[in-house]
Order: sequence, then structure tokens, then C-alpha cells
Amino acid sequence: MSVVLDGKSLTIEKLKAIARDRDKVEVPDDCWEKIKKCRSMLQKKIDAREIMYGVNTGIGEFSEVVLDQEQLEQYQRFLVYSHAAGLGEPLPEEVSRGAIASRINVHCHGHSGQRPVVTKTFIEMLNRGVTPVMYDKGSVGACGDLAPMAQMALVLIGEGEAFYQGERLPGKVAMDKAGIPTITFEARDGLASINGSNVLTAIAALVLYDTERWLKISEVAAATTLECLKANMKPYDPRLHKERGFSGAIVSARNILKLTQGSEILAQKGKKVQDAYSMRSTPQVTGAARDAVKYARSQVEIELNGVGDNPLFIWEDDTVLTGANFQGTPVSLPTEMVGTAISTISVLSERRLNRLLNPALSVGLPPFLTEGAGMHSGLMLSQYTACMLCAESRILSHPAANQSIPAAADQEDFVSMGMNTSLKTQQIHENGLGVLAIELIAGAQALDLRAPHKPGRGVAAAHAVTRKHVKHLDEDRPLFDDHNAMVAVLRSGELLSAVEETIGGLEA
Repeated sequence: MSVVLDGKSLTIEKLKAIARDRDKVEVPDDCWEKIKKCRSMLQKKIDAREIMYGVNTGIGEFSEVVLDQEQLEQYQRFLVYSHAAGLGEPLPEEVSRGAIASRINVHCHGHSGQRPVVTKTFIEMLNRGVTPVMYDKGSVGACGDLAPMAQMALVLIGEGEAFYQGERLPGKVAMDKAGIPTITFEARDGLASINGSNVLTAIAALVLYDTERWLKISEVAAATTLECLKANMKPYDPRLHKERGFSGAIVSARNILKLTQGSEILAQKGKKVQDAYSMRSTPQVTGAARDAVKYARSQVEIELNGVGDNPLFIWEDDTVLTGANFQGTPVSLPTEMVGTAISTISVLSERRLNRLLNPALSVGLPPFLTEGAGMHSGLMLSQYTACMLCAESRILSHPAANQSIPAAADQEDFVSMGMNTSLKTQQIHENGLGVLAIELIAGAQALDLRAPHKPGRGVAAAHAVTRKHVKHLDEDRPLFDDHNAMVAVLRSGELLSAVEETIGGLEA
């Protein structure tokens, strides 16, 4: 099934389907008509020698340099050459595919001025599996993600590099193998291919998709630990959260009650009047993260469906407008908030883990969840790993979006550094998977020790999946395989799917 790109209906789920699941794309006829009308308007202005930024002028500090007709034919190629100035490692193919899909969606508005063949070639690259090699370092998030996007544009003209069927190949070879004709840039084609924050937005969109599921997993982990620690569940009464009014907290409390429904452990008497903050404030903390992610989704989807380009060619009014619609700040600020939210919940998870492992706090569980304390250390060192991950995530939560460094002889004197934001938020999410994996391993160990009393149905389903991949720790063994196996389980979605199949879907 194809995803229709029309400039107005691209969701995070659709971007994920194109980028990660490799769904094909198509563009409807009305969008092609807009693209053609825009190009026709632009061609008339070129023929009339009307001065237009990035068409017959240089860019940045060279925006006052006017090009002659002969230079127009070569300029777009040199523009892409000069901007392909990144370094580092290739971005994941899903990111490059997401960036291409996002760029096509910009073109669908018919305000970028490129020839239709540019957009059609991008579509063919997605549909036939040619993915440009785009390095992860070099973008400052304004004028868009120029360095990696220029690497993307090189493949259009048969240069650069691309992945095709698992091989990293010269761009022309990859295009030939896929049966895609390369093109020669004409006026505006090159800049229309690269002048937007499409890479940082693609990363942000994919991280948001994963974070929404990670939040549910965090509630599964919380519910598991609450069971193990025989928590007082009054702080999870939805009436409490309705009185305050934050929608995310209401959802989180309901999810955790649903996960623990039917618990024999929590039905036991002898609860504390009030548990520690890490046990009773999960709805408030996770709920705040839910609300932050919801806002970030709204901003990212606006960007996915907006015209991130400069200049814009408004063919309806025969007008050319220059501005700064390539600025990454509208995406980078909410993405910063997502990274901070994940790191915050990770710290909360580690604090719950600490209560499971500390015999002074674990309500009768053995030290470090081992029955051979002294001879065996149990999960003592698992906490070290969780602590390291939390520390790194806290460091990465320092904002990048306010780290502008002027460039281009101060013509581009404020930039978003949004690529830094997206990349570090992606790493914070990876760290968060590790922290939750360790809490769930510890929770499974503690549930074994609470037997024969049974947990709630949702927690029991999570425990069963954990035990498929990580066996009970009866005596010490190297734990790195357990940690990595559990991260893979969480990333695959197996645990969350099993839980939701058992008790019904958790609220998003």
C-alpha cells in the first residue's frame, strides 16, 4: 500500500511507514498541477531576468551577487557541491528516507519552484530503495539541514553515495542498478532540494513515534515495581488526578491501575500510609512527559506539512517571498522537551530500581534480589549501568537549541542547532530503553521471589515475556547479555504487544 504525500496529511505514523517500513509513496494529480504552475511562473521571471535569491543570485553572504544566464546552468550543481560539507557517520537509512519523504511533501505545496522531475526522482528513490548516504555531523538547523541534504541531492545528479539492497555504492551506480535516470540541475532545482530542516524533523518524528511507546513501557515497568514493593495504590486513583486537571497524569494513573488489575500481591494488607515519591508520583511525572510529547507531536506534524523553504514562489499572486522558513527552532525547542522528559522518567525508573535492590527499602526482598547475598552480588551492578545511562542522559539534556554560533560572515547570524537536538534526543531515548530494561529485569526477579502470590494480569504478561528472554538469576552470571536481550525485546515491541493483547490497549 502506498502513502499519499499531498502536503497536508503527513503524520508521524505515515512518515514511520515510509522511513522504517519502506512503504511506497505517491503524489496526487492536483499537487503535480501546483508544481507545474509554480515552475511556469518562475521560468517567466527567469526569462525576464528578475533578480531572485538563490535562483540568479548567490546565497548567504553572496546573496547580492547576481549571476548571468550562462552561470545559471552551472550554479545549482556548484551550490550542492559546496554545501555537501558534513562529516561523521552515515545516518540510518530510515532517517534519510524520512528526510526525502518530508522534502517531497514540501514540494507538494507548489511553492518551491523546482522542476517536476526533481520531485519525481525523489519519489523513485524511495519506491525503488535508493537511500543517499548522509553524514550525521554538519547541519546547524538553518538554512535547514544543508550539509546532509546536499549529500541527498548529489544522488539526484548521479554523484555522492547511496545504499541499495544492502550495499553502499557510488550514487550513479545505485541509481543505475535501480533503473532510475539521473538528472541535470537547472535554475532553482538544487536549492529546492536542500533548503529545509527535513533531516532534523525526520529524526524528531521517529523519536517521537518510539517515545510514545516508550512511555507505555515505562508504565509497565512502574506497575511491575509497585507490585514488587506492595505499594499503596491510592495515589493512582484517577479522581485524585482529575482534581488537578493534567490529562497526561489521568491517563498514566489509569494505565497503571489497568496493568495491576487482579493483583494478589497488592491485595495483601500492611500497606504504608504514604510511600516514597518515586512510588507515588509516577502519574504526575509520566503524565507531564505525556503532555510534553503530545505538544511536540503537534509541532513536528505542522513542520512535516508546512513549506520549509526559501524563497517561496507564490504562483497564485505572482509573488516571490524571501524569509526564514528553513529555521529549525519550531521543531528543536519541543524536541528538547522530549529529551528532558525521557531523562526525567529514566531517573524515576532508577530510583524505583534502587528500592527493589536496597534491603532497607524493599519490603522484605533479599539484598540486590539474590538469595545468596555475599557469595553472590545479584543485580548490584545492573544498577551501576542504569546510573551511568541516567547520568549521560542528564548531560545530553543540556539544551542545544540555544547554542547558536553565527556563520556565513554573520549573514546567518542565528541558527537553531536543531540537528544536535534531534541526535541527542535519539541517544537519550536509546539510554531510556536500557534503564527500563534493567528495571523490568529486576522486577521479574522480584516477582519470582514474591511467588506464589500473583501480580496483575498486565504485569504478569510483561513478566512472561521477560522470562522468555532472561532467565531467573539463581546464581551470579555475566549480565550484559541479559541487558542487551531485554533492550532488544523492548525495541521490537514484543513486550508491549503482549501486555496490550492481554489487557487491551493502554491509553496513548
